[in-house]
Amino acid sequence: MKLRGAWSHEARALAAVHAAAFDHAWSAAEIAALIDGPGGFALLVEDEAPAGFILCRAIAGEAEILTLAVDPALRRRGLARALVEAAAGAGEMAGAETMFLEVAHDNLPAIGLYEAAGFARVGLRRGYYDRGPAPAADAIVMRRDLGRKV
Repeated sequence: MKLRGAWSHEARALAAVHAAAFDHAWSAAEIAALIDGPGGFALLVEDEAPAGFILCRAIAGEAEILTLAVDPALRRRGLARALVEAAAGAGEMAGAETMFLEVAHDNLPAIGLYEAAGFARVGLRRGYYDRGPAPAADAIVMRRDLGRKV
């Protein structure tokens, strides 16, 4: 597996991974716009095909994980943790002192991943995730200080 930067011209491949990982996937156009937007960056893990990616932004001393997706067939292999750590390093290199994210309150594997990576719960956004006809899900806001190892 190889971890590298991803670019907006690869957004279709990233969107395919996102669609495999989430019920409410982001489009290639949405992903490309975020990569090309202010402070946007993406990292990709691939072998022969994309296995997972993380999409972030770093602006004004803060970084944010916008989404993290790993092909369900390739989960539990450390890919997500590698992406989170690489994104934290990239955010720090971009001048960020802290990194934030939102995660659905019922996504226990992701919460465990982020806590193991040094993120702490700092807030709650009620009804943040629209789930169509199902009730909206709350988001836990998490924060990690950058520049120190966990």
